[in-house]
Amino acid sequence: MSVAVPDAPRASRLRAWVLASRPKTLSAAIVPVLMGSALSLREPARFGLSIFLCALFGAIFIQIATNFINDALDFKKGADTFERIGPLRVTQAGLLSADEVMRGAYACFILAALCGVPLVLRGGWPLIVIGLTSILCAYAYTGGPLPLAYHGLGELFVLIFFGFVAVGGTYYVMSLQFHRAALVAGFAAGALGVVLIAINNLRDVATDRVSNKRTLAARFGERFARFEIAFCALAPFAAAAIVAWMIGRPWILLTLLALPLAIMVIAVVAKSSGSALNRCLALSGALQWMFGILFALGAVI
Repeated sequence: MSVAVPDAPRASRLRAWVLASRPKTLSAAIVPVLMGSALSLREPARFGLSIFLCALFGAIFIQIATNFINDALDFKKGADTFERIGPLRVTQAGLLSADEVMRGAYACFILAALCGVPLVLRGGWPLIVIGLTSILCAYAYTGGPLPLAYHGLGELFVLIFFGFVAVGGTYYVMSLQFHRAALVAGFAAGALGVVLIAINNLRDVATDRVSNKRTLAARFGERFARFEIAFCALAPFAAAAIVAWMIGRPWILLTLLALPLAIMVIAVVAKSSGSALNRCLALSGALQWMFGILFALGAVI
């Protein structure tokens, strides 16, 4: 299903594209690259600004492409209707057509691939595997014959690709070696990304069930979703402590300064439902930023 979108002023269309990119969610792409890069600084003379920027913008373009595809295909599949209570979706609102948004996603994938070329030249075939798999799964999150988000696999996708792969891949391309601490840090980053998607799924549980979008919240209920959010908001602090011990950087425990914000997220989620959960998204985004910045700072001190 697609809708015809009338001509609109250039500024309005630009705003629609910005909305479709969901800038408030981009912490899920940026924070893991910051964490992986900071960890790599423990290896002497390995950091390269150009490689960092390529990794950063590659992750951002993949995240935006995922958001575009989700916007367009959720509308086509009937998951986004006029009864939606979450943030505005441009396809459902008629600001852009589904076909336009899909073309935007493909353009972002091309830009991500271009950003990946220097990374492949530096890191070799593992970066080819990481890049291609990330792009394919970003499409498969909402598209393809087995859309991950519609089968309760959205959280697993985020944990793997915006956690283990993003942090571990960044660490590898910077240092040209693997380290278990990067994978533990990847769990922390991925879990915080899961908080974002789990809050979305909790808010949309009623409409998702109607459209047969079988998220974990739709499958197991709201109590499970709130437990999932609480676990994923707290577990990163234990992961940070493990990383601090593994690499002998106690300053990584600065992340504990973000713990009150994590507790606030849990408390607000516990007493909120429906559109009130939109406020929790802003809080969880702030939590991811604060944790990631403190982690990176602690890793480089």
